[in-house]
Amino acid sequence: MKHSIAQLSPKQVIFRSIVVVLLLFLILPLIAVVWRALPFRAEGWLSEATFDALRLSLFTATLSALLAIVIGTPVAYFLAREDFRGKAIVDALIDVPMVLPPAVAGLALLMAFGRRGLLGPTLASFGIELPFTTAAVVIAETFVAAPFYVRAAKAGFASVDRGLEQMSALLGVSDLRTFWRITLPLAAPSLFGGILMTWARALGEFGATIMFAGNFQGRTQTMPLAIYIGLESNLDSALALSVILIFVSFGILAAMRLISPKGLALG
Repeated sequence: MKHSIAQLSPKQVIFRSIVVVLLLFLILPLIAVVWRALPFRAEGWLSEATFDALRLSLFTATLSALLAIVIGTPVAYFLAREDFRGKAIVDALIDVPMVLPPAVAGLALLMAFGRRGLLGPTLASFGIELPFTTAAVVIAETFVAAPFYVRAAKAGFASVDRGLEQMSALLGVSDLRTFWRITLPLAAPSLFGGILMTWARALGEFGATIMFAGNFQGRTQTMPLAIYIGLESNLDSALALSVILIFVSFGILAAMRLISPKGLALG
């Protein structure tokens, strides 16, 4: 039964008040952005800069998520199922981009793949130049977002009952078919949640992208970068893109709740 305010203890009143304050602190800025964007002006929503940033962001974030799936799935499975010396170090290294300041991530990518970076001369000998290209956007987004998929996928694979896999092996089913028909479907909720988180993180990436890829409209200017520039040159476009990202974020969270009502484990 619900309690009236008079029936609440002082501790409950204090804690609930703090919850309300925190919610207001988190929600009011988002409401302010949506309110400021009203009425939706055509020059903001239909501008070339808005369309270019939206198109590029959707393309690069999707490609980054696909790369994370291809590379991260076997890595996550290996970490979930194998015990080996140095596993804790490997786990920590994979987690580093999740806590690394984005600007540092961008500078690190530039020092590794830039013209004068560690691999720059080697790449140049093959005619490959990565910095300040669309490919650099994908690399930056994958670098910062892929660990989210690996963590979620690892948790999903670790949660699968190995007894089912052993039973499949006893029935003569190959390891590969067992993986596709038993392990992967059972881990699917965590995998899908990880994909959504990875895509959303890539879509919102700013620091590493601007450091490694620059901010060139139609080539490297993603939505977060267009919002940054729009604060000075095209506020309507910045507000339009901000509203899109806010609703995308809510959509991602809602989808994750539908996939896993108890939330998504990352450990």
